[in-house]
Amino acid sequence: MTAAVGTRGGGPVRLLREAAFRRYWSAQTVSLVGDQVTLIAVPLLAVLAVGAGPAQMGYLTAASLLPNLFLSLPAGAWADRRRDKRLVMVVADVSRAVLLLTVPMLWWAGALTLPLLCAVAFLVGSFSLLFEVAHASLFATLVRRADYVDANTLLNGSRAASFVAGPSLGGVLVQWLTAPVALLADVVTYLVSALFLTRVGVPEAPAGTGEEIKGMTAGVRYVARSAVLRAALLGATTLNLFNYIFAALFVLYVTTELHLSAGSLGLVIGLGSIGGLLGAAVTGPLSRRIGIGPSVIVGFVLFPAPLILIPWASGPQWLIFTALVTAEFFAALGVMVLDITVGSVQTAATPPSMLAVVSGFKRTVNYGIRPIGALLGGALGATIGVRPSLWIATVGAVLGTLWVWFSPIRTMRELPEAVSSP
Repeated sequence: MTAAVGTRGGGPVRLLREAAFRRYWSAQTVSLVGDQVTLIAVPLLAVLAVGAGPAQMGYLTAASLLPNLFLSLPAGAWADRRRDKRLVMVVADVSRAVLLLTVPMLWWAGALTLPLLCAVAFLVGSFSLLFEVAHASLFATLVRRADYVDANTLLNGSRAASFVAGPSLGGVLVQWLTAPVALLADVVTYLVSALFLTRVGVPEAPAGTGEEIKGMTAGVRYVARSAVLRAALLGATTLNLFNYIFAALFVLYVTTELHLSAGSLGLVIGLGSIGGLLGAAVTGPLSRRIGIGPSVIVGFVLFPAPLILIPWASGPQWLIFTALVTAEFFAALGVMVLDITVGSVQTAATPPSMLAVVSGFKRTVNYGIRPIGALLGGALGATIGVRPSLWIATVGAVLGTLWVWFSPIRTMRELPEAVSSP
């Protein structure tokens, strides 16, 4: 395997001076902006153009996430055996672009229905998970272990910036051009991402051969035996179950009960997401000051707790708007701290020869719980009402912290070492 780029103490700026990492980072950045446009355009399309209600919103959210439940583990095992992981990522980008292009075409033809929208969401989700499991190995090829936090800071900093620009752009595009046309922005970004990835000039080798890769069960066994990976996975899974109860109902709640327009919703998410930029900036210094483990705890609490303000919000529009922006700001800050620290811990605690299959297992559990949360959110919203369901979701998400609190992660100062038999 080729030497990874970066050196200890070089920091994020040092990584960006490496051409291979810079192109890889650029591909991620441009695609993330388009993803955020889609994240707001597709639910708004379902609500405004197809007339989806609470249960239908749950179906749509679940459709995009179901591939993670059924396909992540075999996709990870398959990706670990492939040399050309960049090609896998390029094919996934181009395929997602083609699939999203069909949505405005169907809409213009008057043939767009909720089942078709769900089918596109399912297929896009399938290629997205293929992209991500291959990405786990490519990341370790490009970045030295000592630079994991700095590299994750850059990647998640781009993600935070996309949270600021993408929803605001998406809300404006939906309001000015309609939701189907707004999806064309994501089509372009996927194609640009594919172009950047073709120019990442790092020779790749298989992550492992023969006895080093034992198939899909290897990832299951490794995570189950590692106290660090097991706690991180269970904590994130609990958080995601409740967070996707929340996500399935959020757009419906703010547009129909709080009466925010598409443009205002995009502005709320965009302004609130500035907190993600702050989170990306402070996570490195925070982890060095208090340790990587305590920083993980901070992320687990700070991500879901502020969202309590959303079902609490009531009164005049200015007060509702302020509460929503505040909630989004601190939640975005928290999710950046969480993703950077947990991502670094998980990569460091996994042998390079098993990164894709372990990533596949984590996605099966962690992402697989998301459609369950989305369906549960739709059912709860239809049964007990949207606002009570949001209260349950926000309180329940904080409980994920308990898995990490009672684990070795809480006292961890440095990144863990990967071991062959945890």
